[in-house]
Amino acid sequence: MCLAYTRTEHPSVPGSSPQSERSIEMTEDIKTIKSDIPGGLSIANDVIADIAGYAALECYGVVGMAAPNLQDGIAKILPRARLRRGINVESGEAGVRVDLFVVIEYGTSISAVSKNLVDNVTFALTDLASVTIDSVEVHVQGVKTRN
Repeated sequence: MCLAYTRTEHPSVPGSSPQSERSIEMTEDIKTIKSDIPGGLSIANDVIADIAGYAALECYGVVGMAAPNLQDGIAKILPRARLRRGINVESGEAGVRVDLFVVIEYGTSISAVSKNLVDNVTFALTDLASVTIDSVEVHVQGVKTRN
């Protein structure tokens, strides 16, 4: 996608000249532009977990994130400030492996919500952080009605 904006002053309008033409061009190929800058970029696993957590909460059918360890067999929904506790991120040679521990809304299809979760998190991490995804695993820790 290429967006272009050109502003040309009309020569018949006082104070304008044909030389005042400006052009602004934006492209989606920002990675190429950024690769010209020397240096490297490293993204912490906590940042990847935050991006994955916010992407997961945007999915229909997800009530919230849960801690990976169940206490007394009950999944407790984590507050938004502690989302990364419900996500495990491991970096490997093949890419990043993300484990999501979620609570699903009662009455929704668990398989459809899980597929939507995988797609949404994969897109967010690939688009925002430009990381290679090895796998995204969904662990349903509980089912709850929305309040």
